[in-house]
Amino acid sequence: MKSSKTLYVGMGLLGALVLAAVFAPLITSYDPNEQDLVNTLLGPNSRHWLGTDPLGRDVFTRLIYGARVDLAIGLLAVILPYIIGVSLGLLTGWLGGRTDSVVMRIVDTVIAFPFYVLAIALVFIFGPGIKSIIVAITLVGWVAYCRIVRANVLVAKEQDYVHAARLTGLPASRILRRHLLPNVISQSIVFAMSDIVLSILAIVSLGYLGLGVPVPTAEWGSMIQEGQSYIMDQWWLATIPGLMVVYVGFSLSLIGDGLVARLER
Repeated sequence: MKSSKTLYVGMGLLGALVLAAVFAPLITSYDPNEQDLVNTLLGPNSRHWLGTDPLGRDVFTRLIYGARVDLAIGLLAVILPYIIGVSLGLLTGWLGGRTDSVVMRIVDTVIAFPFYVLAIALVFIFGPGIKSIIVAITLVGWVAYCRIVRANVLVAKEQDYVHAARLTGLPASRILRRHLLPNVISQSIVFAMSDIVLSILAIVSLGYLGLGVPVPTAEWGSMIQEGQSYIMDQWWLATIPGLMVVYVGFSLSLIGDGLVARLER
């Protein structure tokens, strides 16, 4: 029962932000990139709920439009490495031998470097932009899923139900798809919840460093970078985008905890 509450609370918190991002044009009438140099650095008021930034843009508007960008990229940056990692983990765990050795040496090499350092280095090489971010995170992120699924496959393929499937003459592709995959994928799904947070943190970090989504597109990392110079007087400019990252992380952690409890039943 507690696991259900945790899961539903996390889904509710994240769902509220997703709905705000999707229906942003209905929530606010301001253009996130429209400048108003007459009304710069205004404090929160009835017209601008979170004030305005140094270029007179509405901070609340940029915040929810920024959610569109960061959540969308964060999701895409997890889907691709998830598919690649799960597929390779399934194959290497099943085949073993030289295939397993080659793939795991690649995995060990990638894991030897810190995730953020390697992702930032790749984006620096590829150049700023959404495509570069997704490619960089994909090249780094697939290894975790590969290790998780491979470890589960090594255990699962020795179980009686797999041996029985082999004895009946089922092709390997059917055994992998119908028997092994449903039984080894649960841990990778739970890990994906925390991995989305890592991806969003990487996106925000890249935006802060000027290597993320090109300006003037609203994005939380660039908002933090733009607001840090005014942290003493207009603290909310940098603080609230940072709190949004914490909000997303908290929501996904609740979802992950709820899924773990559900899957362990």
